[in-house]
Amino acid sequence: MEDADVLAGLPDEDSLFDLAELFKVFGDSTRIKILFVLLKNSMAVNTIAEALNMTQSAVSHQLRILKTNGLVKYERNGKSLIYSLADDHVTSILNQGLDHIGE
Repeated sequence: MEDADVLAGLPDEDSLFDLAELFKVFGDSTRIKILFVLLKNSMAVNTIAEALNMTQSAVSHQLRILKTNGLVKYERNGKSLIYSLADDHVTSILNQGLDHIGE
């Protein structure tokens, strides 16, 4: 097989970099726990913190990273921010990851 054939289907450098950065976000078990909590239900920072036995500050820090990377979103409910998964792709990534390690 020619080198050009192999490279023909390769995403561009920017896409590869962005994908690598996305997978880095999934490289932290605390962030994975937060995502799985949000998979069950949308909730406020204090509720997530209680569920995971973490400080609100620690949860807020991780949520900021998750939001920056497009994995979570929030809606304002009075003074509270209610977090949820950004879209069904996040659910798919989590479920496919579990399927993969379960094989």
